[in-house]
Amino acid sequence: MDSYRDDFWGFEHVGWEKAANQYEACWSSLTRKFIPSLLQAVGVNGGTELLDVACGPGYVSEIANQMGAAPVGIDFCSEMICQAKERNPGIAFHESDAQQLAFGSDSFDAVVTNFGVPHLSAPAAAFAEAYRVPRTGGRFAFTVWAKPELNPGVSLVEEAIEKYADTDVDLPEGPAYFAFCESERCRQVLSGIGFEPSSLVFETVRVDWQVPTAAFFFESERDGGVRTAALLAHQTPEKLATIQAHIENAVQRYRNGKGYAIPMTAHVVSARADK
Repeated sequence: MDSYRDDFWGFEHVGWEKAANQYEACWSSLTRKFIPSLLQAVGVNGGTELLDVACGPGYVSEIANQMGAAPVGIDFCSEMICQAKERNPGIAFHESDAQQLAFGSDSFDAVVTNFGVPHLSAPAAAFAEAYRVPRTGGRFAFTVWAKPELNPGVSLVEEAIEKYADTDVDLPEGPAYFAFCESERCRQVLSGIGFEPSSLVFETVRVDWQVPTAAFFFESERDGGVRTAALLAHQTPEKLATIQAHIENAVQRYRNGKGYAIPMTAHVVSARADK
């Protein structure tokens, strides 16, 4: 068995195969907002040969293609790949794993992954692959959610779970969710793999996520993800109702004429692969 295929890898794989059909309805309106910054971080333009890692339904590849780039998308979830192919029949999508890419060295101009890193069992292995497959001077970029203290939307979910959830549940332990939310930590890890330390760019981006109802955020966490969804699935009906009520109440402060505009913050991290 490949070293990265541990219990957490299996947990994430099964979870995304189950949640894939809910992703579009739950999260696409949020994660799409960070794609322009992600593509800008690697300098995508007409003719860029781009690898879109953990591509999900193919949103990054779709936008890169519209910019004139030549994207290829990969994901370890077969259902996500099916959706990506259906959405964009003219783009190549393959079922493959970020931690063991099925491409030769020096195959692409740039590599990106949009919110894939927190779901990896071995992030350093994925970073090493993201260093191997681009050509010399190519850039790698990824997005991660900012810690709760910088991220109002995430903080209201974390607060509800800390206050009311039973967290003593039997779930596979993966890498720390916010492991790459500090620029120096990213510099150390990426430079240790071979990326040029002085080339690292750590950008913080905040957007307003417009949602239709106060319950939407909770329902998305419950139905459209893996880590938090699994924790919520282990709660009693009473605890689950309390968590939902707390989140809905916290969301009220972001009410506007179209629903609720929840502030969400992410980091866009990029570095150059000088070989």
